[in-house]
Amino acid sequence: MSDMVLSKALVGHDGIIKKIGLVVLGSIVLAIVAQLSVGWPVPMSLQGLAVLIIGFTYGSRLAAATLVAYLAYGAMGLPVFSNGGSLPSLYGPTAGFLYGFVAMAWLAGLAADKGWTKNMIATLIVGLVVSVLLYVPGLAWPAAFLGKTMPELWAGWMAPFLLGDAIKAVIAAMVIAGGWQLVKARKS
Repeated sequence: MSDMVLSKALVGHDGIIKKIGLVVLGSIVLAIVAQLSVGWPVPMSLQGLAVLIIGFTYGSRLAAATLVAYLAYGAMGLPVFSNGGSLPSLYGPTAGFLYGFVAMAWLAGLAADKGWTKNMIATLIVGLVVSVLLYVPGLAWPAAFLGKTMPELWAGWMAPFLLGDAIKAVIAAMVIAGGWQLVKARKS
């Protein structure tokens, strides 16, 4: 039976050194991608796309470890979060999204662990669901700590980003489908 997780099928997860290498690589790529913003009128970082791809590629445990490493870099003061953010971002207005990325990666990885990411439609559906679930901690944080109301959260924190998150889920599903095609081609 072939491996269910893309990174395991491509490079393997044998040994702690390889796992650490994947975590470091994934967290550095995430830090770089977080500095890239696209979209108008609301620019969006590509963190969510990278988190989905990491989860779908690494599996639940390795993906969660990668996101915890990413948060640790920021906690150490490294400018890894969107717009060069670091430690203050971990208690700022968007901190709920940063913490939610760990759960997002883990859930996307859990889908990969179960083999659901070998089908592009299933990958897309999982991507859409976990992207929407990211809004739970993302909106709970400003509601609890900044006193934001539901209309404020909808108008400024959620509605402008839904289309972009859907597009990111489509792109992630396409990337993962391409990765599985590469695995298939290597075997033949």
